[in-house]
Amino acid sequence: MNLANKITLTRLFMVPVFMVSMYLLPETSPVPLIIFSVAALTDALDGYVARHYNMITTFGKFVDPLVDKILVLSAFCLMLERQALAGWILVIIVARELIITGFRTIAVERGITIAASPLGKIKTISQMLAIVVYFLSLMVPSLAGLYRFLIYFAMVATVVSGLDYLIKNKNVLEG
Repeated sequence: MNLANKITLTRLFMVPVFMVSMYLLPETSPVPLIIFSVAALTDALDGYVARHYNMITTFGKFVDPLVDKILVLSAFCLMLERQALAGWILVIIVARELIITGFRTIAVERGITIAASPLGKIKTISQMLAIVVYFLSLMVPSLAGLYRFLIYFAMVATVVSGLDYLIKNKNVLEG
């Protein structure tokens, strides 16, 4: 297993630590913010390492976006539990992820590789940024408005990137 994939797995193992910190610590504790932020930064780090050192693997192509989804969706689920996220927003985000994951599975079965798109990266970054600002707003309440803006932006980016994948790769569904 190469370094990039080890970084990805480190992010995966940070998810339960992050979740436990959200449950056990006071809502205003900076610890969940720190854990989530470090985990989110490993997403950029593993991608950089994989590209820079030519460590791109099939395992990494599959596991990296899956771990991103696990990290982000775990945060969103816990935020929903805290009533910091509307259920319908989470449903839209989960639906997009399931649709695109299914779509990519069909593509793989047909020998088609669907590369990550710039809009998909914007989606992931906007979701992670919204989560970070949510945690910051617990400590600095004046950031609550920015969090609300970012969560709606992330939702729109989620829908737009999903449609982009489907439209640009509609040939996957043909045949």
